[in-house]
Amino acid sequence: MAKPKNENGRSGDKAPLKSKLHNATEAFEEALKVKALRGARYILRLYVAGSSVRSLRAVHNLKKICEEHLPDYDLEVIDIHENPTAVREEQIIAAPTLVKILPRPLRKFVGDLSNTQKVLIGLDIYKRQESEDQLSGAR
Repeated sequence: MAKPKNENGRSGDKAPLKSKLHNATEAFEEALKVKALRGARYILRLYVAGSSVRSLRAVHNLKKICEEHLPDYDLEVIDIHENPTAVREEQIIAAPTLVKILPRPLRKFVGDLSNTQKVLIGLDIYKRQESEDQLSGAR
């Protein structure tokens, strides 16, 4: 009995099908990686007290950190004087305060964000162990 022929006129051997499936699987896995990287979005809210020196410094420091270390982020700056309801809802007790909403877990940072290393660790950009190794190596 003869093997059925496909539209190319070839016998129905499985080698080309396996390579097509392998290529499709690789393409699918690559697409998942790209989507996962796009999904690693940071959503941040910075609560400030008007245009005080500490608030302006926090805005400047945070924008610098985001531009240098975060591939994709949304930053909302909220003046606590103009939006006291948001302050109560988020339970903000000091300004400036940065709230990392996504990715989880939710985290809050109080101050002018001038200690870049601590902010990066808190945002899970640098892992704690890597930074401890760098600090101990610098001594």
